[in-house]
Amino acid sequence: MLERIREIENIFIPMPDGIEIAARLFIPSDADSNPVPAILEYIPYRKRDLMRARDEPIHRYFAAHGYASVRVDVRGSGDSGGVMDDEYSQQEMDDAVFVIDWISRQPWCTGRVGMMGISWGGFNALQVAALRPPTLKAVVTLCSTDDRYADDAHYMGGCLLNENMQWGSILTMYSTYPPDPEIVGERWRDMWLERLDALQPFPARWMSHPWRNEFWKHGSVCEDYGAIQSPVYAIGGWADGYSNAVPRLLANLTCPRKGLVGPWAHNFPHDARPGPSIGFLQEALRWWDHWLKDVDTGVMDEPMYRVWLQNWVQPQPHYEHWPGRWVAEEKWPSAHIMPRRYQLGVGYLGNNVNVTRALSFRSPQTTGLRSGEWCAFGVDGEMPPDQRPDDGGSLVFDSDPLEHGLELLGAPVLEAEISSDLPVALLAARLCDVAPDGSSLRVSYGLLNLAQRDSSETAEPLEPDRPYRVRLQLNDLAHAFPVGHRIRLALSSCYWPIAWPSPDWATLTLHTNITTLTLPERRPRSEDASLREFEAPDAAPGTPHTKLRRAPMRRSLEIDLTTNEMVYTLHSDGGELEGAALARIEDIDLEIGYSITKRYRILEDDPLSAQTELIQHSRFKRGDWLVRVECQSVLRSTHDAFQFACHVRAYEGEDTVRRRDFIQTIPRKLV
Repeated sequence: MLERIREIENIFIPMPDGIEIAARLFIPSDADSNPVPAILEYIPYRKRDLMRARDEPIHRYFAAHGYASVRVDVRGSGDSGGVMDDEYSQQEMDDAVFVIDWISRQPWCTGRVGMMGISWGGFNALQVAALRPPTLKAVVTLCSTDDRYADDAHYMGGCLLNENMQWGSILTMYSTYPPDPEIVGERWRDMWLERLDALQPFPARWMSHPWRNEFWKHGSVCEDYGAIQSPVYAIGGWADGYSNAVPRLLANLTCPRKGLVGPWAHNFPHDARPGPSIGFLQEALRWWDHWLKDVDTGVMDEPMYRVWLQNWVQPQPHYEHWPGRWVAEEKWPSAHIMPRRYQLGVGYLGNNVNVTRALSFRSPQTTGLRSGEWCAFGVDGEMPPDQRPDDGGSLVFDSDPLEHGLELLGAPVLEAEISSDLPVALLAARLCDVAPDGSSLRVSYGLLNLAQRDSSETAEPLEPDRPYRVRLQLNDLAHAFPVGHRIRLALSSCYWPIAWPSPDWATLTLHTNITTLTLPERRPRSEDASLREFEAPDAAPGTPHTKLRRAPMRRSLEIDLTTNEMVYTLHSDGGELEGAALARIEDIDLEIGYSITKRYRILEDDPLSAQTELIQHSRFKRGDWLVRVECQSVLRSTHDAFQFACHVRAYEGEDTVRRRDFIQTIPRKLV
């Protein structure tokens, strides 16, 4: 395969303002004489080193199958010049439009360009498509979103996610890394210092926008779906944090589109857990061949929306494989999905509940410890285990044992009559599949900041003890409840450490009978048995890392029985280094190392005791050249404000070259 391609380790693409954007090219050997379409991946995750092992199997594969595959570092990252002041900035998008035009005019390109990416690259593929570059002809977006406020790592239902702190701190750390001297030469140090001097901590910036405003509308393609005219293939996974966007894109885009959701975590489907993995690269080729080469691959003759319908499985913190089957719908929304409505009684989920009761609950602040990660990546300990401990801190409603299996596809919706004794409160709802042995498997969940009950663009305090009618849409799912299992709805007033707690320990009161849960029922269809089978995973060979020191991921939970403080700690070495705390990339003679410790603390009875801390260490070494960066971020809160601190130390050898300390107080604004 590799003999059919040519690789250019680095090429600089000059921007109109003089900044050089760095790219790595993978092209067919004869592309200069036989031009081919191009595929662009445009992300800030360092093509040269940290993502090298991930990039090569993908981009070499496309090149070997007749495409110029172009991997670009976003401005201010990797070996590109300038600084990165935020995710998805207008500058980032403008640069992308220029890069696409540049690619289309190269002698090895036919003038047709596709854009593909996962996570950040999936986001900006949609965002750039909305700008309509004339030579951008198709998009593959994975694990991304159309709505940066409602469905990203920052807020969920108006509740502040701890992922905002985690991801923001990691991105802050990424922004401190230097370019490679072998690529940029002696100016590497000036470029590095420019990045360090321009550094601003991202978690604080995002926390200063707690409502949906112009800050979040920028880059949210849901503001104008019609702006996207390039065909879109949207892909996600049920274990990922971004699967909701796939059905929304299918329902709202007007361009040609397809959607695929598997059981996967935040990874490409050919390399993802839980399995089954699929031949994603072959599936992508069918898409590219159709839209970039005018080859009839049949990809557009198949159903619009295909998903892995998940069967019940014993809950556990990690799955190599999730049992189920592929099902599909010709269009989305589908006429085959019918609402199945349940009323809430006292501990009961059913029909013909005629008596209204007021049920009050105030969950321990530790409710949510079995939530797993907001976004799983397929490693040990990320998935939500047995929910019974969290169910014990929640108001629970169970159905009768099912006499017939029940298959769901879509988003459950809770419409509740609820009141609070305090002006700010949150409501967490979990949908669980309860087996006859009592084990409780979470299949969906949702959050709502009750101060945003009417609009995400503003917040209004609750009038204590006044009932409000609220609507909470849970995450989309595809799940089959077996015969004999029960459907469980569990409601809680906190969900730590997924979401930051409300400032006071609120008591919520739910009014039964007039509160309903609507589930999206899908009857089994014979057409599913004739779906085309996906090919087995395939990829090109990549560059191996030499693991110099291994260190497994560790997760621990400590509870102080004298104070009822809970401390949840995660320590991970390796990041993109596949389990190595320190590794060498032989091709470029570079040692790289990374570690992160995350610590979440809270008292069972005090929401103001919540604290999140992240400590990161990175190093880059080649011969006598050694660069290290340390970053510590801490978030606490008072009743009225968040208190954020970030401390960055950058070293060249043993010398400290920069100390950056950020201490910020951010108003809570009904969060």
